[in-house]
Amino acid sequence: MKIKLVATDLDDTLLRDDLTLSERVVEAIRQARGQGVYVTFATGRMPVSARPYAEQLGLDVPIITYNGAMIQEAISREILYRKVIPVAIAREVVGFLLGEGAHLHMYRKDRVFVQKMNEWSQAYGQKTKVTVEEADLITILEEEKEGVEKIIVFGPPEELADWRQKLGQRLPGRLHLTSSKSYFLEMGHPEVNKGNTLLTFAQGLGIKPEEVMAIGDSLNDLEMIRCAGLGVAMGNALQEVKDAADVVTASNEEDGVAKAIEEYVLLKHR
Repeated sequence: MKIKLVATDLDDTLLRDDLTLSERVVEAIRQARGQGVYVTFATGRMPVSARPYAEQLGLDVPIITYNGAMIQEAISREILYRKVIPVAIAREVVGFLLGEGAHLHMYRKDRVFVQKMNEWSQAYGQKTKVTVEEADLITILEEEKEGVEKIIVFGPPEELADWRQKLGQRLPGRLHLTSSKSYFLEMGHPEVNKGNTLLTFAQGLGIKPEEVMAIGDSLNDLEMIRCAGLGVAMGNALQEVKDAADVVTASNEEDGVAKAIEEYVLLKHR
């Protein structure tokens, strides 16, 4: 089956370790688009931090952000799809985590808030080139009517495993818990993941699941790798992701996304 849609993660997948795009990746995407293939991002990032890469690639298309909680036109910024954590649940999560001394970020559209800045938030802002706003999270939620796209807790893996267990027990079935980095625990609406949103996205384009290639490296990529016709794990992916994938390509430092596009979309090595 011919691939008509390519959805790729950004960090540790499309992007090199220095957060840049290689010339080979840029060229492979250009050629795929020249053949009429739809190329988009499916990232845990917020839209404002994904947009510069879409602009660099000339991708004036909808992109999947917040692990699937939002589809937004990359350039015009029009929101096409949005599924948020309801305010009542967000209040319970934030109140509980703050009371337990956790450090967390709360996301709403193109803004990210933190109760008090520390080295985690400073490093996050520098890496993603976004402004992390210090504010009282409970006050924001008291004024919020729609909900928030995502909540992230920062910490060492063993601490996050404990938070995952506690939140799962406290709010069973009311959150989707995942991770894009070993030091992130990411929360979204229970129906939100990259796989569900990617299938909705493809259906809107008249593209069948078997005509989709999804590329990723981390736990938040599992659902889309499993649901795509061709699930591709990066060479640097977690073993669980490699086990779920149909094929494994090279690492993000070795142009793995470009190689996958060249082989399975452009059919250059066949």
